Amino acid sequence: MPLPGIDFKIRTVDIEGKKIKLQVWDTAGQERFKTITTAYYRGAMGIILVYDITDEKSFENIQNWMKSIKENASAGVERLLLGNKCDMEARRKVQWERADQLAREHGIRFFETSAKSSVNVDEAFSSLARDILLKSGARRLVSREMAAGPPVPPCSPATSGPPSAPWAERRGGLDLSPG
Repeated sequence: MPLPGIDFKIRTVDIEGKKIKLQVWDTAGQERFKTITTAYYRGAMGIILVYDITDEKSFENIQNWMKSIKENASAGVERLLLGNKCDMEARRKVQWERADQLAREHGIRFFETSAKSSVNVDEAFSSLARDILLKSGARRLVSREMAAGPPVPPCSPATSGPPSAPWAERRGGLDLSPG
């Protein structure tokens, strides 16, 4: 049954030849649905926080979402920070280094993506799925070589480097059943 403010999608990723089905719940970070959003945190194995690189306020709001996750999600939930709209470099307000630093402070991975241009989107989902598989004890599905994931190319020549290793407002609940 559809819920207001939440968009459900199924995304399948390939991890070392195994199809992993991700159930993604996109809440778009709307404050008016925060009560519903925090209820979904409890069952999530992974949460994706997305901010808009052209919107300073969306980046600043990440700290609020991190706090909400800490208060409402399971202690071991995997988190991933995404800076979206990296195809809009000329309008950038949030520098890569700031987001990378925030990710490092919280011990999470960081990618810059473009949903519009499909830059690093698959890599981000695969990275989160790999991390969840490793943490959940499904280590046999993920070799040591693949645990770190493939190198992630910068979003654009202006990006200073690859994402850190271990939308403001989106969240993924993941069903790790073979697809």
